[in-house]
Amino acid sequence: VASTIASLSLWMQDYYGKRLQTQKDLQTNACLAPTKPVPPFIREALKKVHPEVSDKYYGCGLVVPECLEGCRILDLGSGSGRDCYMLSQLVGENGHVTGIDMTEGQLEVARTYIDYHMKEFGFKKPNVDYVQGYIEALTEAGLPKNSYDIVISNCVVNLSPDKKRVLAEAYNVLKDGGELYFSDVYSSARLPEEIKTHKVLWGECLGGALWWKDLLQLADEVGFSPPRLVTASIITVDNKELQDILGDFKFVSATYRLFKIPKGNDKTCQTIYNGGITGAESSFQFDCHYTFKANEVVEVDAEVASILTHSRFTENFTCQPPGGSSTSCGAKPKVSVSFKFLDVKLSGF
Repeated sequence: VASTIASLSLWMQDYYGKRLQTQKDLQTNACLAPTKPVPPFIREALKKVHPEVSDKYYGCGLVVPECLEGCRILDLGSGSGRDCYMLSQLVGENGHVTGIDMTEGQLEVARTYIDYHMKEFGFKKPNVDYVQGYIEALTEAGLPKNSYDIVISNCVVNLSPDKKRVLAEAYNVLKDGGELYFSDVYSSARLPEEIKTHKVLWGECLGGALWWKDLLQLADEVGFSPPRLVTASIITVDNKELQDILGDFKFVSATYRLFKIPKGNDKTCQTIYNGGITGAESSFQFDCHYTFKANEVVEVDAEVASILTHSRFTENFTCQPPGGSSTSCGAKPKVSVSFKFLDVKLSGF
């Protein structure tokens, strides 16, 4: 495994550090597939990111979880730092964002503009730093265990040949109640070796795509709560030569959230979203199944109940046993949860 990681890492460093200079150099649209509309406050934050940093960005979708003020965030495969500088504004001066990447050229771009962005944001001291290292070896790179509220990743996990190790490392550096929130590319079935070993397909985020069902198993083995699908969209390759190699395999760009919470909770609960999360003051889409409207009572399953009571969302929700009185909340119980059905259903692959 170590030799495979080393070989692919050298290729990735060359591909992302030298061969790709801007998004126009990508040979497919896999790394550009949007999964969710970008809220206005995030668009405004992105406008403040230096053009060179944005031009070097090759991510898949946009990974911005909610409730970020004051959080410590780790960005896996941070590249030129676009997402880090956007998140820097959202966590504020009391929060912190760390980016880790293996590519020296990308990190050089990111570090060059630290002072520029802090001045642009009006921060007295940097709340961003960058570390060179592998996403399979976070602790070896000097990142402390149990220290981050959120770990994000934007189309990077598929670039690792040891995805279980990536998930395990993310689990280790997260605090109890922490979240791994990441966008990535998934395949309709396990890919054959001829696709896995095709360097361009690997570099374009397709060759290393995980079968979506395998993610569920790996997350459980590592210790995470079952992955919650947030959103997903179909990827079209738009490159005949590469499409011929891929054959009938299909791909989606999907965003999942996984939590580091205690196991064994089997109790459902009624929950009320108190509102107040930036960008989701009146309505909060937790995943593709649950969308919470402020001050409405919703009965959630045991898994979601455990997440809401053990994560950073605790202060934003009022939870009580099923059938409990909600008169003090001034809201009427709803019969069922609000579902948002996706155009893409992964189970339909």
